[in-house]
Amino acid sequence: MNPLRISARRLLAAVAVLGLGPALAVPSAALAAPLGATGAAGGQPTTQVLAKAQSDECFAGIGQPYPAGPPCAAGQAKVNQAYLWGMTRAGRTLFFGTGANVNCLTSGRTLENTEPTQNADWVCEYGESQIAQHNPELPVKLGDHRTPRLYTYDMSSNQLTEKTELVKAASPDDTSRLQGTVGIRAAGNYGGVALLGGPAMGESINLFAFDTDTGAYLGSRNFPAYGNIRHFTVAEGALYAGVGVGNNGGNRGHVLRWTGSKTDPFSFVEVAVLPAQAADLTVHDGRIFVTTWPGSTEELGADAAAPAPAASALASVWMSPKLRAGEPGLTPDDTNAWQQVWNVTSYEPDEVTAYTYGLGGLASYGGYLYWGTMHVPMKATTLHLSLYPPADEAGKTATAQNTQRAISIYRGKGFGSSNQKVEMLYGATELPAFDPEANGGVGAWTKKSTNYTPKFGDAGFGNPYNNYTWKMTVAGGKLYIGTMDWSYLAKELGQQTAAQLGLSPQMGDVLAKAPAVAAAPAGARATAEIPEAVYGGDLYSFSSTRKAATTISDTGVGNYLNYGVRNMVTDGSTIYLGTANPMNLRTDPNDDVPEGGWELIRLRDGR
Repeated sequence: MNPLRISARRLLAAVAVLGLGPALAVPSAALAAPLGATGAAGGQPTTQVLAKAQSDECFAGIGQPYPAGPPCAAGQAKVNQAYLWGMTRAGRTLFFGTGANVNCLTSGRTLENTEPTQNADWVCEYGESQIAQHNPELPVKLGDHRTPRLYTYDMSSNQLTEKTELVKAASPDDTSRLQGTVGIRAAGNYGGVALLGGPAMGESINLFAFDTDTGAYLGSRNFPAYGNIRHFTVAEGALYAGVGVGNNGGNRGHVLRWTGSKTDPFSFVEVAVLPAQAADLTVHDGRIFVTTWPGSTEELGADAAAPAPAASALASVWMSPKLRAGEPGLTPDDTNAWQQVWNVTSYEPDEVTAYTYGLGGLASYGGYLYWGTMHVPMKATTLHLSLYPPADEAGKTATAQNTQRAISIYRGKGFGSSNQKVEMLYGATELPAFDPEANGGVGAWTKKSTNYTPKFGDAGFGNPYNNYTWKMTVAGGKLYIGTMDWSYLAKELGQQTAAQLGLSPQMGDVLAKAPAVAAAPAGARATAEIPEAVYGGDLYSFSSTRKAATTISDTGVGNYLNYGVRNMVTDGSTIYLGTANPMNLRTDPNDDVPEGGWELIRLRDGR
């Protein structure tokens, strides 16, 4: 596929024509009381919504001009800011940024679903949006892009402050960079500087810098050498970031070390070259460990005769040299000294499905490194159907059901040594694998061993729709894991994928229910349904290395439209959660459905 090339000038003009002003957010005083009623006395964690995205646009139908507002005299209110994406804590201040309509962008960029769609919960306009209509060079898959927003939250005064206009007022270049950033995906801070950024239109990233002592804006910079950035971490007195190269970071990855200051906030050196983009990174046993995310389905190819990607390019765990060896911290001399210590083929027996895995959150806890898998809904199914198209509906149904994967959770120690040990905590002992040579070349699915026996339970923590291990963190002696649960999207996404692939509406229902069917016992598969009672992203905690995880919430931490816990930042035993909630048409506070848009939530341990 040709690289994505977009005119930043024309995009800026399109945004200016639309007059997209700053999004609003509601601080804590306007929100409901804490969700947890038991509090510390009851021994249960308590949660409180501190801030939430508010309506920022009026919508009158797919392809129609956006009426003035909100408030909306015509049309209905819409909330575009869906994810609290990148977040970091500097002292008593949180710095964070948002991403707009991310479900539309993911479906368009990863699954090539670009047919405009509207239901009671969300709308994706794609090429019919006003931005796309005013900017014909913009790919239709990015038609629902909106300018991300930047905020600080003072944890002492409970004061939310938007920084978006501060950036836009700095210069036309800063305005252009912010408007062309496809979500503030990453955030980190060190040395009095907070850095927030994300992928830009085309194949680059934009970073924005703030003084953590004064809150002043320090400027922005475009980095054309990189195409995606997901996370930062601080390790032994240095700040590191994981990036990807190429369209959406799909070509390869790097780890960068920040060498900047308040007067020069955008100075980095490369300290790792990886065959896939860096997803998340953390410190464990005196080293940095990185999880990776492979290229998109397009980059993997849809040709059964094409050579398979090397195992090193699949979703993997990579380990740095010792941080204290040689010069303090990692340097450019360490670029090629990283070691792959695990990849998904250790678990996944189906070759095609293995290509579609990503790895997500990871954390060091109790002497172990913990990590988990990521699965874009329908990605494995779509790739399998394109590589090995079944001859009939029965074959298509089998492919849909046999390519479903819920997250699997692992931990390990002794990496790179003869004593390396990896355990699977949640997952499957067997998974379906496709043999294209079986049945005279027709192919057949058979169960094969994963080489693991789960220590604590089934994949997805027992929820077949848990598809992302989005973030891990340690606070108050516990390991917390936040997930994405795509069950609320399943019905619509199943039909969209079926239509895109030229399948029947009945196959759309099969796709939507496929995770539930695949996880059900053989005798119960005919009646398996999407688990409506547990809509919403999940949050779990481990209180020790010897015990199974405890469920803190399996319903979106108080709002089942929060389909994921996207980010977590700690302050002692307190955790600040950022949610993912792209239900952009759910804006009526008077109906019986929660509202869409990101939320900032404080969780306090009840001990």
